[in-house]
Formats: sequence, structure tokens, C-alpha cells
Amino acid sequence: MLIDLKMEDFSPADAGQMNMYLNYFRENEMQENDALPIGIILCAGKSETLAKYATAGLSQKVFVSKYLTSLPSEEQLQQLIRCEQEKAL
Repeated sequence: MLIDLKMEDFSPADAGQMNMYLNYFRENEMQENDALPIGIILCAGKSETLAKYATAGLSQKVFVSKYLTSLPSEEQLQQLIRCEQEKAL
């Protein structure tokens, strides 16, 4: 598993860079019985649509997710939970 931590929002160039890292790792670092590597890009923010199209068609598994630089307040967490529950219905 290769992880790339980005301080800015996701860009399509990030997917290309991770793909290059995965190609290098697969060719130069993998051992005979290793599973194929996956790439995880952690960004300060992301557009679902941009991430979808930037990673579609890659021969390797690349995942994009955003991270929080600080913990949300209790009220913000409750609001987030309510929002996700409404989406699930």
C-alpha cells in the first residue's frame, strides 16, 4: 500500500503521480509472492466527480479520500451523522 498525503485539494495530476509510484513499486520493489499494491491519496479536499474521472481506467487501484486537519465540534459531528442518515434513507 502506497499512501500520498497532499496538503491541498485533489487534482488529476495526483492520480497520475500515484499511478507512476505504483508502476515503479510493482516493477522494482515487489517480491514474488506480494499482492499487487494499491494507492491511497489523502487530500485536504476533493471533488467526487473529479476523483472519479481522474482514477477511472487506471490499471491499478487508486483511492482518493479527504482528511480533516482538526476535529469537528460535537455539534458538527451530530449534523454530519444526521446528513449521512438522511442520505441512507
